[in-house]
Amino acid sequence: MPPRDTRRPDRVAAAVREEIAMILAEGVRDARVTGFVTVTGVEMSRDLVEANVFVSIFADEPEKSATFDGLQAIAPTFRSRIGRALRLRLAPRLNFRLDESVARAARIQTLLATIKSVQRAVDATAAGGPGNTSDDATGG
Repeated sequence: MPPRDTRRPDRVAAAVREEIAMILAEGVRDARVTGFVTVTGVEMSRDLVEANVFVSIFADEPEKSATFDGLQAIAPTFRSRIGRALRLRLAPRLNFRLDESVARAARIQTLLATIKSVQRAVDATAAGGPGNTSDDATGG
Protein backbone atom coordinates (compact mmCIF):
# COMPACT_ATOMS: atom_id res chain seq x y z
CA MET A 1 0.00 0.00 0.00
CA PRO A 2 1.43 3.46 -0.90
CA PRO A 3 2.32 5.84 1.91
CA ARG A 4 -0.48 8.11 3.05
CA ASP A 5 -0.34 11.66 1.63
CA THR A 6 -0.15 13.87 4.72
CA ARG A 7 -0.42 17.06 2.66
CA ARG A 8 -3.81 16.23 1.18
CA PRO A 9 -5.83 17.86 4.01
CA ASP A 10 -3.82 21.06 3.47
CA ARG A 11 -4.44 20.99 -0.28
CA VAL A 12 -8.15 20.32 0.18
CA ALA A 13 -8.35 23.07 2.82
CA ALA A 14 -6.83 25.58 0.39
CA ALA A 15 -9.26 24.53 -2.34
CA VAL A 16 -12.23 24.76 0.07
CA ARG A 17 -11.13 28.25 1.14
CA GLU A 18 -10.91 29.41 -2.47
CA GLU A 19 -14.29 27.91 -3.35
CA ILE A 20 -16.05 29.50 -0.37
CA ALA A 21 -14.44 32.85 -1.19
CA MET A 22 -15.71 32.58 -4.77
CA ILE A 23 -19.23 31.71 -3.59
CA LEU A 24 -19.21 34.72 -1.24
CA ALA A 25 -17.87 36.99 -3.99
CA GLU A 26 -20.75 35.92 -6.27
CA GLY A 27 -23.19 36.77 -3.51
CA VAL A 28 -25.36 34.59 -1.35
CA ARG A 29 -29.15 34.57 -1.21
CA ASP A 30 -29.53 34.69 2.56
CA ALA A 31 -30.64 38.21 3.50
CA ARG A 32 -28.85 37.97 6.85
CA VAL A 33 -25.43 37.87 5.18
CA THR A 34 -24.91 41.61 4.84
CA GLY A 35 -21.48 42.19 6.43
CA PHE A 36 -18.22 42.08 4.50
CA VAL A 37 -17.04 38.46 4.94
CA THR A 38 -13.45 37.33 4.44
CA VAL A 39 -12.43 33.69 4.62
CA THR A 40 -9.18 33.81 6.58
CA GLY A 41 -8.47 30.10 6.70
CA VAL A 42 -9.74 26.54 6.64
CA GLU A 43 -8.60 23.63 8.77
CA MET A 44 -9.52 20.17 7.53
CA SER A 45 -9.78 17.05 9.66
CA ARG A 46 -7.34 14.31 8.63
CA ASP A 47 -10.17 12.21 7.23
CA LEU A 48 -11.54 15.22 5.24
CA VAL A 49 -14.98 14.85 6.84
CA GLU A 50 -15.04 18.21 8.64
CA ALA A 51 -13.73 21.64 7.81
CA ASN A 52 -13.43 24.53 10.25
CA VAL A 53 -13.88 27.65 8.16
CA PHE A 54 -12.50 30.79 9.81
CA VAL A 55 -14.20 33.98 8.71
CA SER A 56 -13.70 37.61 9.56
CA ILE A 57 -16.80 39.78 9.34
CA PHE A 58 -16.47 43.55 9.09
CA ALA A 59 -19.69 45.01 10.46
CA ASP A 60 -21.18 46.31 13.67
CA GLU A 61 -22.07 43.72 16.31
CA PRO A 62 -25.77 43.10 15.44
CA GLU A 63 -24.94 42.86 11.72
CA LYS A 64 -21.94 40.63 12.45
CA SER A 65 -24.10 38.27 14.50
CA ALA A 66 -26.79 38.14 11.81
CA THR A 67 -24.21 37.54 9.09
CA PHE A 68 -22.62 34.71 11.08
CA ASP A 69 -26.05 33.12 11.66
CA GLY A 70 -26.76 33.40 7.94
CA LEU A 71 -23.48 31.67 7.09
CA GLN A 72 -24.31 28.84 9.49
CA ALA A 73 -27.75 28.48 7.87
CA ILE A 74 -26.42 28.22 4.31
CA ALA A 75 -23.51 25.91 5.18
CA PRO A 76 -25.28 22.92 3.53
CA THR A 77 -25.49 24.92 0.28
CA PHE A 78 -21.77 25.67 0.48
CA ARG A 79 -21.12 22.00 1.20
CA SER A 80 -22.94 20.75 -1.89
CA ARG A 81 -21.26 23.31 -4.16
CA ILE A 82 -17.83 22.46 -2.74
CA GLY A 83 -18.46 18.74 -3.24
CA ARG A 84 -19.37 19.29 -6.89
CA ALA A 85 -16.60 21.79 -7.61
CA LEU A 86 -13.81 19.77 -6.01
CA ARG A 87 -15.20 16.38 -7.05
CA LEU A 88 -14.87 14.98 -3.57
CA ARG A 89 -16.46 11.63 -2.77
CA LEU A 90 -17.71 13.08 0.49
CA ALA A 91 -18.05 16.85 0.87
CA PRO A 92 -16.81 18.06 4.27
CA ARG A 93 -19.20 19.37 6.93
CA LEU A 94 -18.53 23.08 7.29
CA ASN A 95 -18.21 24.61 10.74
CA PHE A 96 -17.96 28.37 10.52
CA ARG A 97 -15.82 30.03 13.21
CA LEU A 98 -15.30 33.74 13.80
CA ASP A 99 -11.69 34.75 13.33
CA GLU A 100 -11.08 37.76 15.53
CA SER A 101 -7.38 37.99 14.66
CA VAL A 102 -7.97 40.55 11.88
CA ALA A 103 -10.04 42.79 14.17
CA ARG A 104 -7.50 42.33 16.96
CA ALA A 105 -4.65 43.27 14.61
CA ALA A 106 -6.53 46.40 13.49
CA ARG A 107 -7.12 47.37 17.13
CA ILE A 108 -3.43 46.90 17.95
CA GLN A 109 -2.47 48.96 14.90
CA THR A 110 -4.78 51.77 16.07
CA LEU A 111 -3.33 51.67 19.59
CA LEU A 112 0.23 51.76 18.25
CA ALA A 113 -0.61 54.75 16.04
CA THR A 114 -2.12 56.54 19.05
CA ILE A 115 0.95 55.83 21.17
CA LYS A 116 3.21 57.05 18.37
CA SER A 117 1.31 60.35 18.00
CA VAL A 118 1.33 60.90 21.78
CA GLN A 119 5.06 60.17 21.85
CA ARG A 120 5.65 62.70 19.04
CA ALA A 121 3.70 65.33 21.01
CA VAL A 122 5.73 64.60 24.15
CA ASP A 123 8.99 64.77 22.18
CA ALA A 124 7.96 68.07 20.55
CA THR A 125 7.12 69.56 23.94
CA ALA A 126 10.41 68.39 25.42
CA ALA A 127 12.35 69.83 22.48
CA GLY A 128 10.91 73.31 22.97
CA GLY A 129 7.87 72.99 20.76
CA PRO A 130 4.46 74.47 21.48
CA GLY A 131 3.45 74.40 25.08
CA ASN A 132 7.00 74.58 26.44
CA THR A 133 7.10 77.22 29.20
CA SER A 134 10.71 76.76 30.28
CA ASP A 135 11.70 80.09 28.63
CA ASP A 136 8.94 81.92 30.49
CA ALA A 137 10.19 80.65 33.83
CA THR A 138 13.78 81.86 33.23
CA GLY A 139 12.68 85.19 31.87
CA GLY A 140 14.27 84.58 28.45
